[in-house]
Amino acid sequence: MTGSFRSLFLYDLCEEIRLDELRQVLRSPSPGREPQFRHPAPEYVRFERPPVVEILDPVVLQAGERLRCTVSYYDYGVVSVEFELPFDFDWDQLAASSSKWMATPELEKKSAEVLRNCRNRMSFAMIKPYDYQATEDYYLIQIHPLALSAAELITAHGSAIAQLVRGETTPLSDDETTEVLQARLSYYPNDLLVAGWSAAFIYDTAEGSAFTIQLLAYANSQLLEFRHYDHVLTVLLSQVHDAVSAGTGFLGRWRLAREAERLNTIQLDVRELTERVDNSIKFLSDMFSARAYRLAANRIGVPDYRNLVDQKLDTAGELYEVMMDRFQQGRAFLLELMVVIILIIELVFLFRGRQ
Repeated sequence: MTGSFRSLFLYDLCEEIRLDELRQVLRSPSPGREPQFRHPAPEYVRFERPPVVEILDPVVLQAGERLRCTVSYYDYGVVSVEFELPFDFDWDQLAASSSKWMATPELEKKSAEVLRNCRNRMSFAMIKPYDYQATEDYYLIQIHPLALSAAELITAHGSAIAQLVRGETTPLSDDETTEVLQARLSYYPNDLLVAGWSAAFIYDTAEGSAFTIQLLAYANSQLLEFRHYDHVLTVLLSQVHDAVSAGTGFLGRWRLAREAERLNTIQLDVRELTERVDNSIKFLSDMFSARAYRLAANRIGVPDYRNLVDQKLDTAGELYEVMMDRFQQGRAFLLELMVVIILIIELVFLFRGRQ
């Protein structure tokens, strides 16, 4: 068998990357029909703002392997470093080599070095860099088609494929193999995608698999974004809870107004950013692409983190209402107190005048 190992290391660096300026500096060609398609469709999958793709010099590992290196820059602040290593193995060699590839810490180290160099060159295009840097990694095993259909491949080598997707060195149980292979999809009889939470198996040509790899990279970039927003909201809600607990006194209620405005501002910012991530790719009349994306997104946990973000946004909205209610109560009490004081003063002057 021939094919390639791929590893994706994704980093969430900032709120936004100005792709037009970055494209000019990197001299990257203007985006055309992105991504490329292997099957006709009246409409197609379209990035609202296609990522800027940069092909770098090969990266050499200590063992001597030369890895093809590609960096993709997404407009919502994510940078993806992709390494590719071609192989020519039989099934037994493939399982051992795949597990070793996925567990090699040197890859992460090399990706960090690539990112550091890229960040120095792209710093001018970054808007609101983050202090906290979320990361995500994903692995792909792509095999060029053999003299087998996808169904025949599953029948003959299903257990080996499940083992590859899990990154295990020993075969899995029948139940676990069945569970892994449930997340599979084919368009033609001789192509196959099996998606897992940390890796995917692709049975297709290099040209045909390019689009699937783009979808998997995009799904992981979404996961990374929602993980970042989940972290931001977790920290924010913790601070707000402390402010609400401390804001029970008279003066504390007035400080709540300032905290409530900050909470509302961040809440609106996160909603705007999540909507931008949700709408960054469109599936227009290409239902197979939409199904492939949903399959990958469900396996890696995008909907789970999306739901967590939505729940915390709802909690932030409820806390905002509580904080504003307390502030309004404090202001109403102050106004009533001022009215009472004015009445007392008027009564004092009234009785003094009668004397």
